[in-house]
Amino acid sequence: MATTTDTDPIHADPPPNKQIFILSGQSNMSGRGGVLKKLRQWDGVVPPEAQPHPSIFRLSAKKHWEAAREPLHADIDTKKTCGVGPGMVFANGVRERVGTVALVPCAVGGTAIREWARGEKLYEEMVKRARESVKGGGEIKAILWFQGESDTTTEHDADAYRGNMEAFVANVRRDLALPSLPIIQVALASGLKYIEKVREAQLGMKMENLVCVDAMGLELQEDNLHLTTPSQVILGQMLVDAYFTHFTSP
Repeated sequence: MATTTDTDPIHADPPPNKQIFILSGQSNMSGRGGVLKKLRQWDGVVPPEAQPHPSIFRLSAKKHWEAAREPLHADIDTKKTCGVGPGMVFANGVRERVGTVALVPCAVGGTAIREWARGEKLYEEMVKRARESVKGGGEIKAILWFQGESDTTTEHDADAYRGNMEAFVANVRRDLALPSLPIIQVALASGLKYIEKVREAQLGMKMENLVCVDAMGLELQEDNLHLTTPSQVILGQMLVDAYFTHFTSP
């Protein structure tokens, strides 16, 4: 049974052997599950798969570690109301095999891929947060990336998506000095006129240690853009499966 949570996060330092995952992209990564559009409020419902756990931490906007709980991006994606995303479901799905999970939320709703280019504010803040996350120990294991809806509006943006995404991957790996950093990309479940061009770019990218899971077909909210809470649970589990299938030993 789903429950609600309204307790304040507890500041706590994870152990030095923490496994770090960067969450980045736009609103479906930061999470709008359970956000009631008309009221601009989150319904507060946290499914069992996204419940807090003592072995799951998050890096706050002020770059302090604390116990992780939904909504993970509340102090990061501050211009909109955040709800359930895939991050806590992913963390709960991997923790029994990897140990302590440390999440670094970086996603911001309504952002285009050009805003994640090297030198842009969002990109540079993500890199700063990633670098901060390894202080005191730990290893960055992967970036979970769900973005592209904002690039489906014009043919120009859609055509440029693949090149911009390839540059993003190369730059973040170089700037974090992790040339083989795994990246799990989510192919769009929703978008505007040129969604299929962006999806084609996402599904067709051939880069080492870059894999794609396809969110198409997951249930959307009435805005036909954002994933419902049950869909975010499914997506989180898809990300778990992709991580174990491609980036861990049996």
